[in-house]
Amino acid sequence: MSADAALILGALILLAAFLYASVGHAGASGYLAAMALFSLPPAVMKPTALVLNILVAGIASWKYLRAGRFSRAVFLPLALTSIPCAYLGGYVEISPVLYKPLVGVALLFAALRFLLTAEGADYDTAKAAPAPTLAGAGAGLGFLAGLTGVGGGIYLSPLLILMRWATVKATSGIAALFILVNSAAGLAGQMTRTITLPSWIPLWAAAAVIGGYLGAEYGSRRLQAPAIQRLLGLVLVIAGLKMIIGA
Repeated sequence: MSADAALILGALILLAAFLYASVGHAGASGYLAAMALFSLPPAVMKPTALVLNILVAGIASWKYLRAGRFSRAVFLPLALTSIPCAYLGGYVEISPVLYKPLVGVALLFAALRFLLTAEGADYDTAKAAPAPTLAGAGAGLGFLAGLTGVGGGIYLSPLLILMRWATVKATSGIAALFILVNSAAGLAGQMTRTITLPSWIPLWAAAAVIGGYLGAEYGSRRLQAPAIQRLLGLVLVIAGLKMIIGA
């Protein structure tokens, strides 16, 4: 990759980190979308997205938990099953022929999530979530996180809000910490074999940290950002279709 392309991709990563962190996510689908535009190989995309995800999710978790936007009762059953399943997903080596359409579909589902929940609904009370159901959801989302390099929080958030298992405020912190632990587990699973990280990873990591910090600072003080969610949805549609068509 040329220096100019690496710098442009770094700028896109910074922007993605800011936008995602502002709505309680770490940005893996955004990083995958950006890397897809530059046609990086799947062997590079997956671990790179997880590394960047860990950095931004760590910042977002700190910000949202400090702001009191979290529920331990909801998070623990999810994490109990998601962490080992994310490790297993990271351990599984998937063919590039299958990886691209799989990630393309994941990006389109993520886009749908942003477009359909842009306005959102605010409420102050949540229903008691059945622990077995949360554990089952955690297992599925954890495996998907490790397999694709997407942290899983982008699917967890609408589930929690749809079922009202967590308040809108608490959902951001739950999703951020969920992404952090599953991204770390997924990367650990991948590291059981040789992984490939690009030489530009220090630059891209710095961009993610800056964007993630600014986005989490903004998002932890603001409940909803409909325009940002619509923009993210549009970008993910384009990237998802590119991944599927180019598979």
